Amino acid sequence: MPARPVARPAVATAAALLGLAALLGPGTADPATRPAAGPARAAHGPPLVIAHRGASAYAPENTLAAIDLAGEMGFAWVENDVRRTRDGELVVVHDDSLARTTDVEQRFPGRAPWNVKDFTAAEIAGLDAGSWFGGRWRGARVPTLKEYLNRLDANRQNLLLEIKKPELYPGIEADTLRVLDREGWLDRRHVRDRLVVQSFDAASVRAVHARRPDVTTGFLGTPAVAELPAYAAFSDQINPSHTTITADYVTAVQALRGPHGVPLRVSTWTVNDAADASRAAGFGVDGIISNSPDVVADAVHAG
Repeated sequence: MPARPVARPAVATAAALLGLAALLGPGTADPATRPAAGPARAAHGPPLVIAHRGASAYAPENTLAAIDLAGEMGFAWVENDVRRTRDGELVVVHDDSLARTTDVEQRFPGRAPWNVKDFTAAEIAGLDAGSWFGGRWRGARVPTLKEYLNRLDANRQNLLLEIKKPELYPGIEADTLRVLDREGWLDRRHVRDRLVVQSFDAASVRAVHARRPDVTTGFLGTPAVAELPAYAAFSDQINPSHTTITADYVTAVQALRGPHGVPLRVSTWTVNDAADASRAAGFGVDGIISNSPDVVADAVHAG
């Protein structure tokens, strides 16, 4: 997929303001009892725009280049995906297989289906994770979670971290928290204002909450309204596909309080055009996750 032009300066300014709103946390209460932070919208303001896998419409997804570009465009929050290598390193990549977004088939032709869990960290570090997206990105790498976190800190960006397919990587919740802790992302400032951990797997979200109840958590999906109270015991956010929600559903989620005693939040995905962005904003969502965050920011501010 070819690279596309970056956002206009006016969009970047608006997006920076959205990021600033997210950083206005609830103070310095004890982390075990303080209200959950994470992506938040100002009262009655537009939803926060979160760059999905970085600015992934314009740079190869989940690479350092994609988060750098999101930062240059003014977006303070990015989303990523975490998996584990054969030798236990956490890396930032979306698919089970490395085939779509790297040159692994050319480098290791006899090792189909090229799943992340079957390769060492050193083997993955040598792959080209940019050329598939366009020649200007040749040589981009699959970052380790450590590298990714360090770049976010350098860029002063925040993270919506998704644990991918935890059933493939037993114990990945503890591994993820260990790396976050080692890199300084479980101190009070990061936990209060800069980090959310989410998954499609409810047991995984519950495991993160059990180990670190101060960390803001999110469940990816659209549970039935009757099931929402059970999720509110361990999730601060319900983050559904934009194709599955209505205004009534968003209101039902936000009417409940999560494990930190504040209303549940809703960040919907993956919204890439103005019409869908306006529709989701009209439902009252707290956040919109997008490959094209500039398009979404334009739309929600125009409304």
